[in-house]
Amino acid sequence: MERTADCLKKLERVNKTLTHREADRVPISDFFWGSFIERWKKELALPEDVNPYYYYDLDLIVTVTNMDPHIKSFETLKEDNREVVIKTGYETIIRKKFDFPMPEQVSWDTDSIEKLESFEFDDPYDKKRYFEAGDNQIAGVGDGFERNSPPWIETVKKLRPDFPVYGSITECSECLTRLIGQENTLLWMGMYPQRMGKVINRIGQFYLDCAKAEIQAANGLLDGFVIWGDVAYKRGMFFSPDYWREYFKPWVKAIADYCHQNNLDVIYHGCGNVNEIFNDFIEIGIDACNPLEAKADMDVIELRRKFGHKIGFFGNSDIQIWETGDRELIRREVLRKLNVAKGGGYIFASDHSVTSAISGHTYDYIVRLVREHGQYPLDLGEFGDAL
Repeated sequence: MERTADCLKKLERVNKTLTHREADRVPISDFFWGSFIERWKKELALPEDVNPYYYYDLDLIVTVTNMDPHIKSFETLKEDNREVVIKTGYETIIRKKFDFPMPEQVSWDTDSIEKLESFEFDDPYDKKRYFEAGDNQIAGVGDGFERNSPPWIETVKKLRPDFPVYGSITECSECLTRLIGQENTLLWMGMYPQRMGKVINRIGQFYLDCAKAEIQAANGLLDGFVIWGDVAYKRGMFFSPDYWREYFKPWVKAIADYCHQNNLDVIYHGCGNVNEIFNDFIEIGIDACNPLEAKADMDVIELRRKFGHKIGFFGNSDIQIWETGDRELIRREVLRKLNVAKGGGYIFASDHSVTSAISGHTYDYIVRLVREHGQYPLDLGEFGDAL
């Protein structure tokens, strides 16, 4: 697994950026919908086996282990050429319509707070999570559908010669959304705040142990770590910031602390408007926040003005602008956001993920823009004074 010179250069670039130093250029990465990749290959007349991470030589890649509370194969309830309905290790029934970009959670076995309180998690240190192929909800059911995902450690080893490889883990809110659904989560928090708090602490311990087990399984092969934690929507938090601070924040901090003890930078991925808890991310020691959704009133320029270089940023380029295909609007968006890369601390990416509503030619143009104007010292022309 000897790393290429190009990979080592990317690792140096990312590490410098996350310690707020200017590297040779601004790093680029992203998350891609499978439906975008199919469109991109068709529009650019690319080979069937091509991959945007390799094609554009992107600067880091994030991997996911089996985070399901129960380690089990998908139970197929229905399958035809239009859709599949399965039950996963979250004991959740999911319908995946192949023509739709995202799946639908239909129902949850854990449909009362009493069942949630008695729910038992499989061993976070079970080697099957990290060393064996198998079904799991996060890797298998998203914008695509995949059974029997390959062993996580083999994916890390396969990618590591060419990319800085990040591991990842969900935090408590992400688990609750999959285990009981968003509506039940918020309802039970309001009805039974202390009882839910105890459950959250139990989930937090489970995922802290999963993170520890993952890092130990990697045995030095990881370069960083992502914590997945959607706790907000377009206008603000799903629930009180004080409730988040009491029950969710300690577990995010514990995971981040363990990563830092193992010399891994930490990126927190939280969709929606998280402005109310941004200071908390800094206090916890998060190295960079992602995706910084522009459509949720997150603006990386304003964040840099407010917080300076106390924290890094990863994302925030508005995909609603990308979707227009208007190259002048896109150029303005990309070059304006590149201002925050001054002094390091910024990885360029979309403000969520690259969807099928974005043309392959548009994404190709965006990467070329960043490569051209993201060389240090930055030359952003008429957009160079946005800060």
